[in-house]
Amino acid sequence: MTESPAPSRTAPRRRDPDRRQRILAAAARLVAERGYHEVAMSDIGAAAGIVGSGIYRHFDGKPAVLVAMFDRVIDDLTRGATDILSRGLEPSRTLGELVAAHVRITLDDRTLMRVYHNEIANLPADDSHRLRRKQRLYIEEWVHVLETLRPELDDAVLRTLVHAAIGAVHSTLFYQSGVPADRLAKLMAAAAEATLFLPDAGP
Repeated sequence: MTESPAPSRTAPRRRDPDRRQRILAAAARLVAERGYHEVAMSDIGAAAGIVGSGIYRHFDGKPAVLVAMFDRVIDDLTRGATDILSRGLEPSRTLGELVAAHVRITLDDRTLMRVYHNEIANLPADDSHRLRRKQRLYIEEWVHVLETLRPELDDAVLRTLVHAAIGAVHSTLFYQSGVPADRLAKLMAAAAEATLFLPDAGP
């Protein structure tokens, strides 16, 4: 008498740990190219290689995808700033490190940073308030350091210079310069630092 073969067991399905990041990367590319309102969840799923409703296992809808992209950017920025500030460097070195970290994040993930720059008006209201608060706290860290180096300036001027310096870095998001990445990073850091130390135009 021959024994019947043991029934085969189907291996348990394992969730792809990279799937969420693939979704965010695909969403960033599409939103940067077309704009938030021109991209559907089905477009994002197709671009990420996810069929049908699989994308909804990770995100409730398109607003949740946008929020996750924004959280990733501001969390990367604030985590980098916290690490730099924890080192106890002297102020000019600290400011230089803050600039370099912002340049690095901007150039390493230009697509996601373009979405961050352009699409904040499309965030749900509660998330917009939360993320803007995170952004203000991040800016505040720069202002505190710059204040120690330029104590002659009032708070409004310090904030203006910080926003202008960050804007100089973000200017690289909207055109292809053709400058090699290492050189571009140095140029943008130099432009930001020069902006922070512009002379006060006076009253």
